[in-house]
Amino acid sequence: MAKQQKEESATQDNRRQYVNFAFYKIDPAWRRLPEEDRHRGKCQFIDVVKSYEGEVIVNAYSLVGIRGDCDLMLWRISYDLDKFQEMTAKLLATDLGKYLTTPYSFLAMTKRSIYVDKHVHPDQEGTRLRLVPGQFKYLFVYPFVKTRAWYRLTPAARQGMMDEHIELGHRFPTVRLNTTYSFGLDDQEFVVAFESDKPEHFLDLVMELRHAETSNYTQRDTPIFTCRHRELVEALDLLGG
Repeated sequence: MAKQQKEESATQDNRRQYVNFAFYKIDPAWRRLPEEDRHRGKCQFIDVVKSYEGEVIVNAYSLVGIRGDCDLMLWRISYDLDKFQEMTAKLLATDLGKYLTTPYSFLAMTKRSIYVDKHVHPDQEGTRLRLVPGQFKYLFVYPFVKTRAWYRLTPAARQGMMDEHIELGHRFPTVRLNTTYSFGLDDQEFVVAFESDKPEHFLDLVMELRHAETSNYTQRDTPIFTCRHRELVEALDLLGG
């Protein structure tokens, strides 16, 4: 029995998570609704999210005053892809959801990186199949695509450049990287999500990475979203009205 439980636990630990970054824009008409209507819509929205506790990890972020095309982002993580679709349908059916559009939505999965075998940190990015989001004030998210020339390089050449890339990242311990994989699932190859309490450290890190040799093989790394972590009720209140 103990052996069976151990095997089942190992299998569970090796499960890969589905990850979704869903960005929403509120219709300005929402802010002109009576307060009681907006309160009801927000309560319905929160109730839907709470109904998926234990099935979907949801962290809310506000982009109000930061970007013009997005106001709210839900970082969702689950072992069941269908839960994203079910939850979204219910969210959009709420009185708040009727005023939301989705300008961006990125789908990805966790996967262990082939480049991080030399990492010395036990919880270093690239070694994890399970994400634990929402521990920092800010999240910086963007889709990422490498050039086809990158994949034609030898494994040794790619590893050498990635060693430099990783070493640069380690110079900024206040920035935590969560890389997820979208090959075949979405338009991009990766969705990169950096967490930090220090936006200035992330800015400095990105500037440093521009000098790395890997930067020569970047095809696309925009749009970039700066997201402020909030409790869901607070993020919804920031929608205005």
